[in-house]
Formats: sequence, structure tokens, C-alpha cells
Amino acid sequence: MSTLTRLLLALVLCSQVGCGWLGLRDRSNDYLLSEETAPTQVPEGLQGNSLGQVYPIPEIISTTALEPDYEVPRPQPASVNTFEKLVKIQSYEERSWVLINVPPSEVWPRVRSILSRNGIPTSRTDGVTGMIETVWIKFKSDEQQSHRFRFAIAPGVQLDSTEISALHNQASIGQEESGDWSDSSDSDQREQDMLSLLANELATESNYSQVSLLAQNIGGDAKVSIVADDSQDPHILIALNFDRCWASVSYSASRGGFTVIDKNRSEGVLLVNFSAPSTEEPGFFQRWFGGGKDAEVLEYNHQIRLNTVAGKVQVRVLDRDGVAIDSSDALRLLAIIRSNLS
Repeated sequence: MSTLTRLLLALVLCSQVGCGWLGLRDRSNDYLLSEETAPTQVPEGLQGNSLGQVYPIPEIISTTALEPDYEVPRPQPASVNTFEKLVKIQSYEERSWVLINVPPSEVWPRVRSILSRNGIPTSRTDGVTGMIETVWIKFKSDEQQSHRFRFAIAPGVQLDSTEISALHNQASIGQEESGDWSDSSDSDQREQDMLSLLANELATESNYSQVSLLAQNIGGDAKVSIVADDSQDPHILIALNFDRCWASVSYSASRGGFTVIDKNRSEGVLLVNFSAPSTEEPGFFQRWFGGGKDAEVLEYNHQIRLNTVAGKVQVRVLDRDGVAIDSSDALRLLAIIRSNLS
């Protein structure tokens, strides 16, 4: 046997037996044997507020028992927003904010980085409430006033989205200590300029892999959740005022297979027609002679009702006569509404 053949045979044997041939134990599958370890104990006299679960498991709100003949519904079509980073400035009732379809835990470090790059130091940050305050700064266009901003970062209404609002405060140079925060900005133009700066910077960011693990619940709990338990019918619970909820639900009720037939804002009722979107393309004669959905006279087959309870708004989907529908059907329709809220 030639030397080359022996060498090749030795290499093949080494590749088959792995590190064990050299007396080293293969540890590549050790993670399968890992066990849960006890939480880190903070010594007495030290603060442990910053410690917590690295990967917390969210609480399961729904405890509804599934029926024996329950069928798993088909997944809803993925929204375009899932694959594209969208940044825009929204306004409602004299309030404006930056909306981005990225979770708050990813937006938080980006906002702090944007402020640092633009020479705007921060004086206070609170990851629990999602608040960032800047120091007093001066603009070249204003030699009489000092300015500062307060940013609020909170979960958005859309899935995995973030809302960033800005509050402007100004005071005469040398009298900054007397400056107090108010409920509205001292200058709407300064507020809009800062929101435009954030929106432009966030839109040009390409790497959103940086995540703040200690700020996973930044800005508080989610504003929207689907509630399904044995004590009540399935519904969407929104922690916003009725006016904002009405506008958002009305927007969602015209998408995802829903068509708004009529609405009564004073009663909080939307009369809608729901038709599951068809994945089949119209045939030649249908395209040529028409007869599509636009030519049909639609009648409402469901009601969407909004009710205010304990400062929050409940959204339910009922049948044509306002009677509760099957829980599985209600959850399917509520999921569609939830995915299109804005």
C-alpha cells in the first residue's frame, strides 16, 4: 500500500471517529443535557433590580379548553409589513408620533444611538416607562432660548411595532432651572423637526440586530391583546381611548377580507361583510365580462362592536343579528382585525 493511500485512509478514519480518537470527548451535543439552574441570588445590601430572566416566558392569557373536534385554522397571510421596515409619522388629535414596525427592545438602543450621533446628550433614561430626556441644548437659529426634549417609546397598536413621541420644552438662556415640562410642546415646529430627524435616521438604519434584553418590556405592556377565556366571549382589548380605537378598528375593518357596509359611531357598531380572500385568479371570461366582487351588491353578515369597560375598549365580532358566534370563528376574525390595526 502506497504512502498516499495510507494517509488518505487515516484521514477517513479520523473523520469518522471524531475527537474521540484523540482521547477528547465530543461536547457538541452537551446542550441537550442542560438543566435549569437556580436564579442568581443577590447578596444582602445590594440592589438586584437590573437582574431578571434573560429569556422570559410570557404568561399564557388564554386558558380556553379546545373542543374534541377542534380543527387548527389555516395561518393568515403574512402582512407585507412583516418583511419590510416601514417608518412613518402619524398624527391624531393634535398628537404626532413616529411609527416603526420594529419591537421596542430593538428601537430603544437605536434612538439612544441617534441622539448620541447628533450631539444630543441624555440626562435621564427609564427603560421601564420607555422615557428618555435630553440635556438643555442650543440651536444656532435661536440665541435666546435653550431647548430640551423628552421621548416616550412604547409598543404600537400594530404587531411588533413601536411608537415614539417627542415633547419639547424651552427656557431662556440662564434660566433653565425654572423650565418645567408641560403636557404639550412649547413649540410644535421643534417637535415636528425632532420627529422628522428620528424618522429619517431610523429609515436609513439597515442593521436592527441589536436588542436590549433588559428592555424587553420597555414602555409598558402591549396596548392590544386578544382575550379568550371561559368567563367571557373572545374579544380584543385595547388600552387606548375610544376615539383612537374607533379610527384604528375602522381602518382594519376595510382590510383582510372585511368590507364596511355601514357604521354607527355613537353606538360603537360597524356593519361589515367578511369574505375569505380567494387565492384563485379570475378566469379569462371573468376578467373579460366582469362579474367580480366589485360588481356584487354586498350585505353585511357580521357586526363589530366596541364597548368601553374600565377605561379600555373591548372589540367583539358578532353575527348579523348581534349574537355571539362560535369561539373558533370569533378568534379567527379577531386575529385578522388585530393584524391590520394601525
